[in-house]
Amino acid sequence: MSDYPEGGPEPGRSVAAVRAVFETSAQSPQVGASEADKAEAAESVPRETAARAEGVENANPAPYGDQPPQAQAPQAHETGSADQADTPIAAAAAAVVRLSHPEPYPRPSATRRMTVANQKGGVGKTTSAVNLAAALAIHGLRVLLIDLDPQGNASTALDVPHHSGVPSVYEALIDGVPLEDTAVPVAALPGLVCVPATIDLAGAEIELVSMVARESRLKRALDAYLRGRVDAGDPVDYVLVDCPPSLGLLTVNALVAAVEVLIPIQCEYYALEGLGQLLRNVDLVRGHLNADLEISTILLTMYDGRTKLAEQVAGEVREHFGPAVLRSVIPRSVRLSEAPSYGQSILTYDPGSPGALSYVDAARELADRGAEPQPRSGAEGEL
Repeated sequence: MSDYPEGGPEPGRSVAAVRAVFETSAQSPQVGASEADKAEAAESVPRETAARAEGVENANPAPYGDQPPQAQAPQAHETGSADQADTPIAAAAAAVVRLSHPEPYPRPSATRRMTVANQKGGVGKTTSAVNLAAALAIHGLRVLLIDLDPQGNASTALDVPHHSGVPSVYEALIDGVPLEDTAVPVAALPGLVCVPATIDLAGAEIELVSMVARESRLKRALDAYLRGRVDAGDPVDYVLVDCPPSLGLLTVNALVAAVEVLIPIQCEYYALEGLGQLLRNVDLVRGHLNADLEISTILLTMYDGRTKLAEQVAGEVREHFGPAVLRSVIPRSVRLSEAPSYGQSILTYDPGSPGALSYVDAARELADRGAEPQPRSGAEGEL
């Protein structure tokens, strides 16, 4: 038996109107019933059903034309799905899916050597070095991360052993141990290799003072390592060096070994105060030790969009450094602080968090810039 009343649905009536008529018909008396039964059944029809049917019929809906009513129904579901896709939860879920099947980032034509430096502590140097390295590795690039901070926080974040006695960057600097003997593949991130730092590195600056060519010992070790990787058919795409919060010999070694400087800048006033001294040191290293060194990348970190100060600092940095500043901004995030305590980067700890999404975007910008030569930014001037 057909579900429609006799004669089928009337032309121009909506599905809701027909459904309302169905509800009314279901409670109306059957054919052949007595007049008393009909009257009793009519009184039992819910008023809201009758009102709904009357209201829908008076809405003057547009005709369906040649399409049956059922063809119009999915539009409401499609609209709802589009709205849901714009929510933060849906965006985070989509990001997790993308990270589980990441698209490869473009490879640079030659190995990019980047030193992550800022003599001010707590601006996100280690967090940025670790998570940028992780994001690049997840997207198919071969990355070497050198932990040059005696605190060894980058090693901790990647769950790489760095207790006293472990072969580390200290042995490479002081004893001339080949860097490949100290490099440790990161189990959770294929493609990423970390050279850990131990507490022994705290005394390295004193020991380096009396050594010949003390400023270029890391450069020589890194050159030999990269040549070995090329000879093995497994060249490195990116080298990231995590510097200590100082401008001593360790940082100078990192600047001499690199070609580019990446400066994380916290979106607060104090972060700008010491930046001028860092720029002057970069100029000194360029003038006497490494003529190819340039400040290629500025990354704004710990951005709090609720404060006017963060917006002002970001504006001043962008005005001064111009195109060297990445469009991506790293927000303040508790997840970013939690991840190292579990020996993970933010991309494996909480890939759908705002911090993870921001570092993925920043890494994509780095990769895009490295795919083709970039003009000098002119960011080396006085602040």
